[in-house]
This record gives sequence, structure tokens and C-alpha cells, in this order.
Amino acid sequence: MKRIVKRSVLSLLLLLLPSTVSAQTIINFWHSQGATETLIQTFADDFNARQDRYWVVPQYVGLFQEAAIRLIASLRSGSVPALFDAEISVFARLVDEHSVLDLADLASELPVELVDDFYPVLWAYGSYDDARYGLPWALSVPVLVYNASVLDQRGLEPPATWEALEEAAARLTTRNTRGFIDVAATFIFEAMVTTRGGSLVDADGEPNFTSSEAVEALTMLQRMARAGHSIPHSFAEIDQALIDFARGRGMMAIASQAFFPQGERFAVTFDVAAIPLPGTGPVPMTGTQLVVPRGTGDDERRGAFEFWRFLMEPQNLEQWVTVGFFLPVRRSVAEQLQPWYDASPDRRAGFDQLERAVIRGNRTGEYASWQQYLEEAIERVTKGRSDPLEALREAERRALEDR
Repeated sequence: MKRIVKRSVLSLLLLLLPSTVSAQTIINFWHSQGATETLIQTFADDFNARQDRYWVVPQYVGLFQEAAIRLIASLRSGSVPALFDAEISVFARLVDEHSVLDLADLASELPVELVDDFYPVLWAYGSYDDARYGLPWALSVPVLVYNASVLDQRGLEPPATWEALEEAAARLTTRNTRGFIDVAATFIFEAMVTTRGGSLVDADGEPNFTSSEAVEALTMLQRMARAGHSIPHSFAEIDQALIDFARGRGMMAIASQAFFPQGERFAVTFDVAAIPLPGTGPVPMTGTQLVVPRGTGDDERRGAFEFWRFLMEPQNLEQWVTVGFFLPVRRSVAEQLQPWYDASPDRRAGFDQLERAVIRGNRTGEYASWQQYLEEAIERVTKGRSDPLEALREAERRALEDR
């Protein structure tokens, strides 16, 4: 009955739309950007008002995992959106499974000066040899977020190395607080490995979970948990981790730079700050690629691309960065944003790591599935008594069985 009511309401709304819309190509845009949902609707409204060929309809479809499940279901039913906001590990899987369309012919129409204006690593993410399946937009990198008020009170400098982070976590721990909030999320653990100079996937696309850097990172997390210097959370408890930080129960955490505005908004009793991650090695990118799913019609495909071009216009990108704290994918926009960055060093924490940014999981399609095995291993080690090396070996074995 609920479905019937929803369809009836949708049909009525379509009838009430201006008659010009019925002649336009509808571009359904599924995304997972809940924190910037209003801004995305504003972009769509502006785009719709500027031209009369396409009508973009954004829809928030849940967090990345939920959105991926919905997309898979739509691919099976044949009712796909024209534009989809694909988390970058899911993006690699969609490419491997031939579930997204090649946009190289449309990208070839872009002015050379525009292509050259993109940061190479961000523009290259969606490209596979002569094909282009992804378009850059909501990209970020992990940063270290911390309770600046408490660190200042204790006379502690923000940690620049992993050893310093462990020491700071111990000094920041009290009877009621813990120095670090540990979330068993693969992108966080991967950052702890890559900044040490390691990789969770080798050059051949094989799982590399038992590298010395991975064992070292997980062993450190276990030490902090056993000593009572951290609050370990599973990936499913990521919202609770945010609550722990906002309520001052944990002093430091690793998160995507795009989460910083939420941290500031919820933490009302203390100042929040962010710095680049400890370590000197590469930093894995987080975020999404915009893709056109298989089964999209030619006109919808063109409309989806045109909307992305609209999002790439300087005034829109500037607003996207200042509201969502994403990376500015164009050099010229980054230059225009320098006064905004200079106004607060916290805003620069992600941007300052751009030159160190690398592709997650070597863009291996299976990595989207392997993440579950890693996250289960991390949780067993930090919440239980499992040996780090043995837990990582088990995760690697399960990943190899998936190949």
C-alpha cells in the first residue's frame, strides 16, 4: 500500500510540473552526500533554470553501502539512475563488472585548458587506458581531527608521527576520557599503512594484508585498546564514534576531511582542529566518482555529463569546497580559495596532503569485498584478544578465496 501511495504522489507531482519539463530529459541523480543535500538541490535547481533540455532530479539514497545495494538492484531491474555517486572502492568494482558506461567520447569534447586545470591524480582516478568511467567531484583524504581545547590545556602538540600519536593518546587518557577513537574502517586503516610506506594491495592487484606496515599499524591499535587509551568501534558504530568525539569522550580520531564540518557543528563545548596524518608516506583518497550506469539512454548520458560540467564551473566548485570541505579538483579554483584556506589551518589539512594522495587499493575491483574481511579482523584485534598477524592472515586468506 505504501508503494502505491508513493507512486500516486509522484505521478501527481509530475503532472504539476511545468509543461516544459515533460519535453525535457529527466536526469535522476542518486547520491550519498547527506550533509550537502541542500546544496546539491540548489545546484540542480540552477542547472535546470539555465537550460531547457535536461531536468536534474537529485535524490539522497543513503550511505555508500546502502546506495551500492540500491544501484545493483536497479541494474538488475533496468531502472537505473542517469548519474550515480559511486564510493571509489565501489567505483572500481563497477568498472570491473562493466556496470558503468565509458564517457571518453564526451570527455574528449572538453577544452584542453579545462582538462589541464584538473589536478592530475584527481582527473586520472576515473580513467582506464583509453576509457573514462568516472568523473571527479566529491574527493577527500583522511586527516587527524582532535580536541584542540584539551590539547592546549595539557600543553601537547598535535602528533606528527604515529609514535607521537600513541604517546599523546596515553597522556590524554583520564578516568572519563580516552586519547584516541579507533574505528575499524578500511580507509582509516589503509591510511595508517600507506603513511608508513606500505600498501594493502600489491602492484599485481593481490591482497597484501600481512605486510610489515599493516602488522605494525594493527599492533599499535591493539596496544592502545589494551592499555585503555582508545575507544575501539566497529565500522557499523561510526555514528557512535562521532558522538564520543562530540561529547569529549575521545580526544583524537582519523576521519575524512569532509567530516570536519560535522565535527565542528556537533562539538559545541570545545574547539575542533585538524592536521595532516602522521607519517610521511602516501595518503589514500576517499570520496566518490560520478558515473553513468549501464542501461542509461544516450540523451540521459549526455545530460548527466553536462550536469557534471556545470558542477565543475568555478563558482560551483568554490561553494562545494567551502561547504563540504572536499578537495578542489581544479588548480585555478584552489588558487581562488587561498584566502579561505589561509583563514583557518584546519581547512588546509586535507588540501596540504593533495600531493601525497594516491588511488585506494590500487583500484582493484575485488577490494570493495575485501574491506569486510579487513574490518572484521581489525575489530577482533582491537575489541578482543586476537593476534594481529594471525587476524590479518585470515583476512588475506578470505580475500584470496574471492579471486
